[in-house]
Amino acid sequence: MKIKSHKSQVTSHKSKYEGLQESVRNKKAPRIEVWKNQYPDKAYTISLEIPEFTCICPKTGLPDFAVIKIEYSPRWYCVELKSFKLYTIFYRDLGIFHEHVINKMLEDFVRASKPRWARISGEFNPRGGIKTTVSREYKR
Repeated sequence: MKIKSHKSQVTSHKSKYEGLQESVRNKKAPRIEVWKNQYPDKAYTISLEIPEFTCICPKTGLPDFAVIKIEYSPRWYCVELKSFKLYTIFYRDLGIFHEHVINKMLEDFVRASKPRWARISGEFNPRGGIKTTVSREYKR
């Protein structure tokens, strides 16, 4: 009688997602334009909401949908809304994780507008039965 030997299955610890977002921080997005704030001495808040934000899941290639909310207190500059809309459209064809969307968006927003403070959150529709909300704040 022959005994079959079974080789133990070696599993890789490498994630299936590894390498999918290596250059996300360096992606060239459209410029967010600003205009000069005439009340830089006043602390006030501007709220923006993008209820139809879309990007692409980097793993499946399927669309992700979200509501993006931004609150900021301008100092010298306010964000020009048409340019910001064009900026958000950049993400429609971009494979990007939810966490990276929010981090990149805040970094680009702060770089352009130099606010006193800013807060951004993304409420992403459920994927695989799990709803994701990612938030980040910037304080000067």
